[in-house]
Amino acid sequence: MSDIGDWFRSIPAITRYWFAATVAVPLVGKLGLISPAYFVLWPEAFLYRFQIWRPITATFFFPVGPGTGFLYLVNLYFLYQYSTRLETGAFDGRPADYLFMLLFNWACIVITGLAMDMQLLMIPLIMSVLYVWAQLNRDMIVSFWFGTRFKACYLPWVILGFNYIIGGSVINELIGNLVGHLYFFLMFRYPMDLGGRNFLSTPQFLRGSSECLWASALPPSQMKQWEGR
Repeated sequence: MSDIGDWFRSIPAITRYWFAATVAVPLVGKLGLISPAYFVLWPEAFLYRFQIWRPITATFFFPVGPGTGFLYLVNLYFLYQYSTRLETGAFDGRPADYLFMLLFNWACIVITGLAMDMQLLMIPLIMSVLYVWAQLNRDMIVSFWFGTRFKACYLPWVILGFNYIIGGSVINELIGNLVGHLYFFLMFRYPMDLGGRNFLSTPQFLRGSSECLWASALPPSQMKQWEGR
């Protein structure tokens, strides 16, 4: 158990909390402690019954069962792998910027979910993060199932096809890719490559709160280094 605890504490802070919530909320629904009907995004319940928690719980909930368990585990793996890589790579030392990216993508996915009557938002948010990582590392050669190798920029579309095979739908993956593309275009491509205006900027209030969250999750040795900055 100590090995599992050490591994869990080694996950960067924001990814760790996201990963934990994506495990805990489906488990609560699976055990029947709270009815899964209260976790999904129902536009009528959210807009007219003021059940304002639904966009949040729908982001973490997934109906785990015999027919969906493998799809859930695969996407949980994608969350851990690519959120960790992004948080410790392009956003290393910038927890506020990474949290802002997640919130921006989440807001876009919630709006899309309400418009399209999507009840589950877990996969779209994971795919949006994977898409951003793939674009920032587009020329990196990645390996996928059965030893296939290709550039990272194709990974979101390969996974879209893979999830279609094991899950039977591409809507969630497609929405995630489109939202990830929107963030990447507005944050990186349009202002940096095309010389346009920077439309996205991390709010100041996120910087203090996210840095405290990030620092509190550091191991003691790294905490001392952070305090001494």
